[in-house]
Amino acid sequence: MSRSLRRGALAATAVVFSIVSLAACGAGHDAQTLQVKPDNAAVTKGDIKVQNALVITQEKDKKGPAAVSATLFNAGTEDQTLDAITLPGGKATVALKPAGSAAKVIVPAGGSVVLGGKGNASAVVAGGEAVVDGNAQKVVFQLSTTGDVELEAFVVPANEMYAAFGPTAAPAGAAPSGSPSGSASPSAGVSGSPSATPSGSTTGSPAGAPSGSPSASAGH
Repeated sequence: MSRSLRRGALAATAVVFSIVSLAACGAGHDAQTLQVKPDNAAVTKGDIKVQNALVITQEKDKKGPAAVSATLFNAGTEDQTLDAITLPGGKATVALKPAGSAAKVIVPAGGSVVLGGKGNASAVVAGGEAVVDGNAQKVVFQLSTTGDVELEAFVVPANEMYAAFGPTAAPAGAAPSGSPSGSASPSAGVSGSPSATPSGSTTGSPAGAPSGSPSASAGH
């Protein structure tokens, strides 16, 4: 082999070695190029991973409770219960409600549970007015076996993509279920006694008495 060809082969070998070295730097177990992280807060402790955690407030200019939304994964071989959620540093309290008729919020072994959204478990924050949109709020998930799993979740309003996972509250001033509102009275009620005393047998209904079922506006 001529001297020029040898130099060319050595140069090519050096280039290949450099490429392999760079590839090896990015292919390690903790290589940043291989880590896909969600936009929202996530943390892992023991068998439990909390992902996409958010504190969702009411829509703009509305008052009411907030809600904690998250997905909890259980990589273990035994079920765990989510016993409580707390927001340290304030007076807000979180009320957990299991999905359906379940008695507890269960994070099944090898599975997951979602907080927030239709048909899922919910975590409503009473006193949620204290949390401020745009802030990072410390949230602690208390698991039966793993214990406290803590992270900082973004606080966002229940707009656009978060609307389906936000808090729900009864409209202000809503009447309790079953109690009549102002428009619920029949439109043709009895207005006193008949206008004249019958001079014999009664023929028909007295004047002013309802002649059938209440109008369509009754009860609405």
